Amino acid sequence: MPGERLSVRGRSDVGRFPGAVPPTRVELTIQKDGEKKQEEGGCRSLFRKMCPCCCKRQNSTSTDVTDKVEFIKAPAPAPAPEPAKPKPENGELKEMEEIKLSVSSVDLLSSKTGRNREEHHTDLYQGDELIIRRGQTFQMELVLSRPFNAGNDKLHLELKTGPMPLVSKGTHVIIPLVDHLEDERWEAKIVEQNGNKIKLSVNSPASAVIGLYGLMVKTSSSKCEAAMTHDSTKNIVILFNPWCEEDAVFLDDEEEAKEYVLNDTGRIYYGTEKQIGTRTWNFGQFHEGILEACLFILEKSDMPPSGQGDPVNVVRVISAMINAQDDFGVLVGNWSGDYSDGVSPSAWSSSVEILRQYHSSNGTPVSYGQCWVFSGITTTVLRCLGIPARSVTNFQSAHDTDVSLTTDVYLDENMEPINHLNSDSVWNFHVWNDCWMARPDLPPGYGGWQAVDSTPQETSQGTFRCGPASVNAIRSGQVYLKHDTPFVFAEVNSDKIFWQRNLDATFRQIHSEKRAVGHCISTKAVGSDKREDITHLYKQQEGSVEERIAVETASRFGSKPYAYSTAMAEDVCIEVKMEGEGPRMGVDAKLSILVKNLSSQPRQTTLHSQVAVMYYTGVLKGTIKKEQMPVELLPNEEKTIEWMLPYQQYQNQLVDQAALMLTLSGRVSETQQVLANQTTFRLRTPDINVTPLGEAVVGKEMAAKITFTNPLPRTLKGVVFRVEGLGLQEGHKVVVGDVGAHSTVTLTEHFIPTQPGPRKLVASLDCKQLTQVHGVADIVVLEQ
Repeated sequence: MPGERLSVRGRSDVGRFPGAVPPTRVELTIQKDGEKKQEEGGCRSLFRKMCPCCCKRQNSTSTDVTDKVEFIKAPAPAPAPEPAKPKPENGELKEMEEIKLSVSSVDLLSSKTGRNREEHHTDLYQGDELIIRRGQTFQMELVLSRPFNAGNDKLHLELKTGPMPLVSKGTHVIIPLVDHLEDERWEAKIVEQNGNKIKLSVNSPASAVIGLYGLMVKTSSSKCEAAMTHDSTKNIVILFNPWCEEDAVFLDDEEEAKEYVLNDTGRIYYGTEKQIGTRTWNFGQFHEGILEACLFILEKSDMPPSGQGDPVNVVRVISAMINAQDDFGVLVGNWSGDYSDGVSPSAWSSSVEILRQYHSSNGTPVSYGQCWVFSGITTTVLRCLGIPARSVTNFQSAHDTDVSLTTDVYLDENMEPINHLNSDSVWNFHVWNDCWMARPDLPPGYGGWQAVDSTPQETSQGTFRCGPASVNAIRSGQVYLKHDTPFVFAEVNSDKIFWQRNLDATFRQIHSEKRAVGHCISTKAVGSDKREDITHLYKQQEGSVEERIAVETASRFGSKPYAYSTAMAEDVCIEVKMEGEGPRMGVDAKLSILVKNLSSQPRQTTLHSQVAVMYYTGVLKGTIKKEQMPVELLPNEEKTIEWMLPYQQYQNQLVDQAALMLTLSGRVSETQQVLANQTTFRLRTPDINVTPLGEAVVGKEMAAKITFTNPLPRTLKGVVFRVEGLGLQEGHKVVVGDVGAHSTVTLTEHFIPTQPGPRKLVASLDCKQLTQVHGVADIVVLEQ
């Protein structure tokens, strides 16, 4: 209880086999004569302790486990003194009312397979603690010292959460006993009575504070002035309730609720709009220790517990706490390419290991992450707490640094980029989150999906966080509505404006691209592994009157409200195309440049091209090839120019994601029309093939073969594989070492499934020379 130590029992159950550690065996083969290796893995059961009621946690590197969240069993309270046996009088016992009414035991009916957990959609969480959702009744049983007499006896419950529980803040809840339950109130009613045992049905409001509560039961009678207090040995966790109509996070579509709250695996998209890559991510919100880790994050945020009833507050705090930029949050961002003192962002395929490591280290940030990792963890935490959430990828995602709501490109007199002025950038992809909730703090019509971003890009009210921003507000250009709507609007719908420096050092607008950013906004479809395009939720159809009105509406609130000029006549256009899924890693990269003359007059120009290595965030590392291409066009002629980047020119230059940007610019001699085009593309990497071997049955050993072929004509150094499958085996790594040019690596994983149903075995490769290499196998596990 707050003010004293709260403790709940820890569990080491793995699936249906309590206390069992399923063996993991790994067989490794490289080519024909590869060296065999074995690596033993296994489930690790780490138990953390939390006392949400003690004094405020101090920043420290101490490993004192009392600062950590975990359900542990507290010492049993001293048993109430046995009531003295009444002496017979004239052959009859004294009146039962003369015996003090006290509580002998409390049963929270918290079994995973029990009615409470099943009705509250919390039966997937590990352990047998009482995990419930607000706005919904739950039941408990009390054993009393004697039968309860409704005419004379009094009984009420008390719940406390946080370090300083207060009735006025909703963190100290007094639950009276009533005859009839009413909605939106804390109340309890006796629904069964059998001798000394009573069953209570307890109701909670849909606005209740979420978190970890301690429970007390107080009893008294009209003949006894002093109340008797019984402290429960178990605590109660209360979560948001997407199945409750009165809860702000209510989601009325059952299939969407299953996807966005209960699905513990998903897909995250990356790459470019023409080369969309897909990777499977284990959110693992029900995995052992994850709920404790999420409650620990809330505690560490120093958000007052009274604020944990509002999902807007909770989401905003989670957005700040997932990154470690300024508050010792979960994950350190790193875009340098040097991850030698941590884990490469592209090597992660699960939130579980990251959250458990953060919790077990008492809040030491984990290294390292980039946008898709921040998004994956955010999805895990929000779903775990009961807020519907999904990971969303925006291709050609603008990063507006000056709140102009435009993406500005500055060129000098010779049409060369002025690098020190070009602070805005366009990431070839960026991953954030949507979460679902009502927005009573905004005008009607702006509830529903809200954009939230945990990747540290710009500060919001002094902290690196972003959102929740109404997607409906973004779509209509209502950027004055909180939180951080202008930033997200610029990401998906800003115009790219080119400015050229004049001889007097002023700048003039020479060109604008109205369809430069916000393409193929993607998320995993409900109920399948297909990609769903949700661009229409974030913006009107490109080029439509409604879309232009939204852009102009938003621009009025930016720092350059007069950036738009009248449209210039254009009769020459350029377009970059690629074959199929685009260039592959390890060979020459080839693209096609299509130049069209739409006029009845001849046109000529000189195209200046340069290709630069690019971080996926849009920051350029350096140019690796430049050339000029004179182009002459007859009236209404189209020309295709084949462009190539040899493997030798990029092999030692690439950074994460193997992204490149091709910039084309020129001026038409006859009309002075400016031509400008920027195209990002990536060099595609091969997938890891994961093939299940044998029948998948709970408790029965099976295997999976994992195969990867090095696509490069050079040796890969220090290759490490990471393998994980929720309900199949714990995440672990397999050190492979060097893999020769075009060599094939084969691993054979042996493991014992612990949970039935559809499962995914995910493998990823960690190697400096090659990133975003991963694979997945769908495995249906049968009951024994």
